[in-house]
Amino acid sequence: MNQFQYSPPKNQPVSTDDLVKDLQLVADKLKTEKLSQSLYVKFGKYDPSTITRRFGTWNKAVQQIGLKPGNINNYTDEQLFENILNIWQHKGKQPTRRDLDFKPSTITQSPYNRRFNSWSSAIKEFIEYANGKDISTINNESAEKSQKKTSRDPSLRLRFKVLKRDNFSCVQCGASPAKNIETILHVDHIKPWSKGGETEISNLQTLCQNCNLGKSNVE
Repeated sequence: MNQFQYSPPKNQPVSTDDLVKDLQLVADKLKTEKLSQSLYVKFGKYDPSTITRRFGTWNKAVQQIGLKPGNINNYTDEQLFENILNIWQHKGKQPTRRDLDFKPSTITQSPYNRRFNSWSSAIKEFIEYANGKDISTINNESAEKSQKKTSRDPSLRLRFKVLKRDNFSCVQCGASPAKNIETILHVDHIKPWSKGGETEISNLQTLCQNCNLGKSNVE
């Protein structure tokens, strides 16, 4: 015979002891001496913002259980924008604040708030950055040797433009992370860089990992 069990109300306040115990459970599970908010989001029971409000800062919270702070406080704009691009590519559309709590995001909301004051401002800054002119620079000596105008690897800004142009999908088979979470996209040269192709939007295309490997095997 099934027994009745008590289920606490969803809005019932969480005790400090419960928060500390869950932090400890996650740390023990991961066998780590450092615990970041992004890791806790994946394995913890509570919202990191609840923990931050209770203890004042995330660092103070993890220090309660004898751990070292795992958060990076000084992300560069490039790192913050790279994370936005990864989420955008994964979804195939503009990410929301809530997307920061799930893979593939590796950065929580707090660094964006510290740098840009809000998530909306962060998105606007990213779009302004992505829409800017992409300028490739190499030194004169390299230019004389290779006769190339561009470096081999596309910048974050150029990658975003190519992915967006190709609807965040493989141009050969149509695969996209939005349809299949396991899909991995690459920005690839149409005319190989090693054979004189430049790293320009007209010579770049979006390929899934399988199609890109198949292309490499043919060449």
